[in-house]
Parts: sequence; structure tokens; C-alpha cells
Amino acid sequence: ENSSSRGQAKMGVDAHRILNVNVGILGHIDSGKTSLARAMSTHFSTASLDKHPQSTLRGITLDLGFSSFMAPLPEHLSHLPYDQLQFTLVDCPGHASLIKTVLGGAQIIDMMMLVIDVNKGIQTQTAECLVVGEITTSNLLVVLNKIDMIPEDVREDKVDKMKKRLANTFKVTKFNGCEMIPVSARPGGSDTMEAGGPAAVGMDKLVAHLMGRVTEAHSRQQSGEFLFAVDHCFPIKGQGTVLTGTVLSGTCKVGDTIEIPNLKLEKKVKSMQMFKRPVQSCARGDRLGMCITQLDHNLMERGLVAAPGTVPTFNAAIVGAEKIRFFKGSVQSKMKFHVTVGHTTVMATAEFFGEVPAVGATSAATVADAERLLAGLSLEKKERVAAVAAA
Repeated sequence: ENSSSRGQAKMGVDAHRILNVNVGILGHIDSGKTSLARAMSTHFSTASLDKHPQSTLRGITLDLGFSSFMAPLPEHLSHLPYDQLQFTLVDCPGHASLIKTVLGGAQIIDMMMLVIDVNKGIQTQTAECLVVGEITTSNLLVVLNKIDMIPEDVREDKVDKMKKRLANTFKVTKFNGCEMIPVSARPGGSDTMEAGGPAAVGMDKLVAHLMGRVTEAHSRQQSGEFLFAVDHCFPIKGQGTVLTGTVLSGTCKVGDTIEIPNLKLEKKVKSMQMFKRPVQSCARGDRLGMCITQLDHNLMERGLVAAPGTVPTFNAAIVGAEKIRFFKGSVQSKMKFHVTVGHTTVMATAEFFGEVPAVGATSAATVADAERLLAGLSLEKKERVAAVAAA
């Protein structure tokens, strides 16, 4: 009996004895992201592995794909109230024009695997994915794919050389010193995993590294109002409309009333599934399919579902902002910017205000770091900084 079948049995008893961790798979187009997800996964969602018709036709990933696999609970998490780990893999598009789709997925990602073709190294979208990674996560694992294309007698030497080259690149990012795991997700490049070709190489080591990176922080608090990020919507004849997505906060169960804020509609939850397995409830972090009756699927493709009355619509907001260091242009008040929240993007006019950053704050990794740095300044220093700014 393998771990995935044991996981199915346990999920039938109590779905929340399983700790779910969402792992984003990013990288340059054709680096082997989808092949990696296919090689690792045992359960596939309705939106997995290039099921988009244009993806199949063009041979590239155009939308977020979701699949999962089970793993034993690591020893360092044995004190938590869980029996198993579930890794949900979020296969992200690598093409530059689809960066908003990737950003939409980034909000649900706990850790990131950056897939790099070991024969090509850093490519255009690899760099873009590093930018997305710097904004969204501190937990990066680099996967060097396609090692089977290097002759065995020189493989180790070439992989080591590529690791050194990449390490120099990562030095200037917050991922300095990140781990790199060599694999071959689809040896020989066969069209399907069922083609009878050789087994994937390096998967056990990769899974072990992922397990080692799961921390107690991934054991999410189930408090807060229910909020569900929907990324796909489709009808099932005689059943209703299925909304698939990821629970961002709170809990929900079959029979509860939910609201679709942008449509101002309230509906009851008819049924739920996680990777095609029926469940009665869900919690933060879960990948979920939710069936709703009497909802026209054409009204919604992506968006939010929430506990009734908890998500207001608004035309202005105060937010903490941080300039991405890779952006070389000026950022000034009265300028217009694209603002993306989840899968929704709108145009907005920005008005910047706040304290003048102290020396050193410009290199702070996050807004929180800058706030801590400012809080540590004495009143005298703050006054001096303000006087310099005024001058």
C-alpha cells in the first residue's frame, strides 16, 4: 500500500488531518515545469497539466494548473495535529505575456520551485520568475531539469559548473545560497509519462527537500472569515456550476451560504471536492471544487467567493507599497499603475505619502523591515532626517 492510497483513506475519515502546502512551479517556457508536475503528482484537478484547449494545441502552459501528491508527515512536525502532508503543485505559465496569471497564483503559494533547464541556465522568463519570487516568497528551491541530456561521463562536472554559475546570479537576490536539485522529469523527452519510457530521475530527493522545508508556519490558523480565490468555473449538467480555487482564509462547509461579491449574489454550497474526492468542509490553504446551483457559469470566470457581507467593493484604498528594485523608472504621485488583486487587474492613480525613509531603508527586504528600521530611530534622528528632506 503506497502513501497516496493511505492518504485517500484518511481523507475519507478526516480531511483536516492532512496538512496542505501549496508549491508554485515557475520557470522559462519549455524548461519542463509541466513534466515535473506530472512526474511528482498522483492526483490531478479539473484544471491540471495543460488541459486548456489552446495549451494542448500550442504545446505550452497558458493557465495555472493544479495537481497534488501525498507524503509522510516529517519528524519535525510530529507534534502537530496532522497525519500526512499534501503538496498541491501550482504549475504556472512561463510566457512573459502571462505574468498576471502567475501573480494571481503567487498569492496562494507557500513555497516556490524554480525550474531551470540545466543545459541553458538563466533565460528571460527565469529572471522574471525570480522577480515574482522576490515579491511573493522567501522559500525557493531550484530544480535543474533535463540532466539526462548531458552524457553520463561528464554529467556531474557540467551540473556542478551550472550550479556555480547560478549561485553567482542568486547572490544579488534574496535567494543567495538557495539549494539546487538536479533532476530529469521526463528522460528521453517522451510525449507522455505512460509511453513506457524510463522513470523520472531525482524525484525522491526533491520530495525530501520539500518535506524538510515545511515549517510549523504552514499549519494555518483556521480563524477569520471565509475567503475563496476562484480561478476556474464550469457547468456540470444536472448538478450546477463548479467553482475551483484555493481557500485564502476561514472555513466553509456543505450547506453554508456564500456570497460572490462582484455579482452581489448569495448562494448555498451544494457539495465540495478536493482533487475529485468528496469532502464536507474546507479550511485555509485547501485546493477545492465547490458546486453551486442556479449560477450562470458565464457570469464568472475568476474572482472571489466569501462569507456574506465580508468583502466590500471600493474605489480607493490605503496600502503599504514597496518599489521593486528591478524597476528602474520613477514612481511618483499622480501616476497611473495597473493594480492586481488576485486575478483582477484595474487601473489606479497612486498618491504616495508617509515618512521619508532613513538611510538603509531603501535596501530593506520588505516594508516590515523598513518599518522596524524606522521604529528603531530616536526622535532626534527622525527630526534630522526630516530636516535633510525639507532642505
